[in-house]
Formats: sequence, C-alpha cells, structure tokens
Amino acid sequence: MTIELKPEQEKFLKAQVATGKYNSPQEVVDKMFLVFERIQGDYEEWLEETQIKIGEGIESLERGEGIEGEIVVNNLQQRLHKTKVN
Repeated sequence: MTIELKPEQEKFLKAQVATGKYNSPQEVVDKMFLVFERIQGDYEEWLEETQIKIGEGIESLERGEGIEGEIVVNNLQQRLHKTKVN
C-alpha cells in the first residue's frame, strides 16, 4: 500500500524522528496507530456507557423519578457559583 502524505504531515514525521524518540518515520506511524486505536476504544467504551446511562435515565423518567428542568438549572448554577467562589 502506498500513501501520499501532505507536506505538513511529512514535516511532522521528520520532526518526530529528529527528537530522537523514534528511529524512523515508520516508528512514528506505528505509534500513531496505537494511539488512534486506544482513542477509538476509549470512545466506543464511553459511547456504550453513555447509551446505558441514557437508557437508565429514560427508565427513571418513566417511573416518575425525574427532576424539573428549572431545579436542575438552579442546582448547576449554585455549583458553578461555589466553584467560582472557591
């Protein structure tokens, strides 16, 4: 597989090698793939957890356990105010 890099991407790879942390542009690309895979995995985990929380929230609302929006906003404003004061 051949991939064409934009000039700024090639410059980035060369700069990373120049730091001495990597022996070749390929090592930089390999590291980038590892980081990308980790980010993707973290995102998928976050998405799954968020979907579960949304489902739990909907179930809670259906049971009548919800909180009025105005109360939520007031609570958030109070927290923000406390954060600014401290």
